[in-house]
Amino acid sequence: MAYKIVASQCTVCGACEFECPNAAISLKRDMYIIDPKKCTECEGSFDTPQCAVVCPVEKTCIPA
Repeated sequence: MAYKIVASQCTVCGACEFECPNAAISLKRDMYIIDPKKCTECEGSFDTPQCAVVCPVEKTCIPA
């Protein structure tokens, strides 16, 4: 399973893009999206998904 970004809550700060170890997060049409084919929920790299950890808005990066 992958994570997703809740568009209505995203502030487009960019914090998540640089923390993703799989380069699964990118800016598309002024909105950050997570590529579900690349997202591993940081398994093997971190104990918790880093997008959710670094996001300044709670519950913006959530399980898809």
